[in-house]
Amino acid sequence: MKKIFFTAAILLLSLEGFSQGSTDYGAGLKFNLNEDGSKFMRVIAWNQIWMRSAQMNPGTMIGGEATSTATDIGNRRLRFLAYAQISKRYMILTHFGINNQTFINGGAAGTSGTGGYGAGKKPGLFFHDAWNEYAVVLPEKDKKFSFTLGAGLHYYMGLSRLTMASTLNFLTIDAPIFNWPLIENSDQFARQVGLFAKGKYGKLEYRMSYNKPYATNLTPANTTIASNAVAVDNSGMTKWSKAGYFEYQFLDQEANVLPFKVGSYLGTKKVFNIGAGFYTAPDATKTSVNSTINKHDIKLFSADVFLDMPIGKKENKMAITGYSVLYDYDFGPNYLRNVGIMNIGSVDPNFTGNRAIAGAGNAQPTIGSGNIWYTQAGVLLPNKEAKPKIRIQPFGAVTYKNFDALEQSSTQFDVGSNFFLDGHHAKITAQYSTRPVYTSLTNRSGSLGDFIVQLQIYL
Repeated sequence: MKKIFFTAAILLLSLEGFSQGSTDYGAGLKFNLNEDGSKFMRVIAWNQIWMRSAQMNPGTMIGGEATSTATDIGNRRLRFLAYAQISKRYMILTHFGINNQTFINGGAAGTSGTGGYGAGKKPGLFFHDAWNEYAVVLPEKDKKFSFTLGAGLHYYMGLSRLTMASTLNFLTIDAPIFNWPLIENSDQFARQVGLFAKGKYGKLEYRMSYNKPYATNLTPANTTIASNAVAVDNSGMTKWSKAGYFEYQFLDQEANVLPFKVGSYLGTKKVFNIGAGFYTAPDATKTSVNSTINKHDIKLFSADVFLDMPIGKKENKMAITGYSVLYDYDFGPNYLRNVGIMNIGSVDPNFTGNRAIAGAGNAQPTIGSGNIWYTQAGVLLPNKEAKPKIRIQPFGAVTYKNFDALEQSSTQFDVGSNFFLDGHHAKITAQYSTRPVYTSLTNRSGSLGDFIVQLQIYL
């Protein structure tokens, strides 16, 4: 962990001389396609590099060697997004990139061992988003109502603000993952292919979609006792899903051109929103009781509140950011899914102690039938300089999970700070996080920790 602290200090000192107090170039590069700029193409690029020091779950090995701790560096995200406003009504968007490349995994499909396609090398580039949309009723200032229809691989997945979060401007170092409850099972990296509608009516913003989930085929374990049945993702001939999110924006109105919700405005807006959303999919999971297959609907609901505004004297340039969301998840009986971000650990077959039921590495019970309450808050500290070299934003987050499959609930924490060299365009984030460790469905044995330093650059 000392190595990570040292590296973070070097980054701050070396980049301080290049920082600016404000962004000069806006979001991405814009290429006008006509004289008045009503037809244009915009390109955005970003990269997030993680350096980590983490405690590993009991029974972990890395590269064939048993270990209880690990340090590494990897590419969390490397992305390119381009969209073109071909006319006032018609827009096309593509978004592609890589995620989660480490020294030992995240490479091209099937890579392992040594050589040009060894472990972790040449990660697969894929499309995150690819859709077209048409503005049926244009979002003009003198109209209360706007309405746009679109289709393709999209991010209008309803449920919550955090489910459609931008990865460019998180308050914390990253999303908590359970905000994307279908991640890489019945979706493609938080997206599905389908139809969507979006728009506003006064201060009410709405987003709805009708989608064809990706097929899943996990085999449920058979049990003779119905209460012990465990649902798994198995949709068979998948049926259409429905999703929606509705948000009332009391103060400043947020842009609705793209689906990506801002995590922290750094005091540039006065925003107070209350929202609610849902996602439903019929017959999306299965259980087996006495060899009889039972199908279960996925029914997910949420309610959230978001606050971001400047505080104190104007010359101090302070701001607060807060977000809280309650999720009510039903995937079927005792559904539980373990996830570890950029997990570099594998199971040690020679380990004789009590293993973590989540598996090796940094995996933890992340998604399941039950309830999750998540809250985050941060403060942009005062700075009276016209062009401050660094702005600092300490933050904290707390997560409470109560899953049906686990006898004991859990509470975990994140604490850290953003160091803004040029707003979200160039920032360093340091965060320490705890995660619960369960050695059985009835026993939570304690918590382990991870320390991460992220360098983010985006244009």
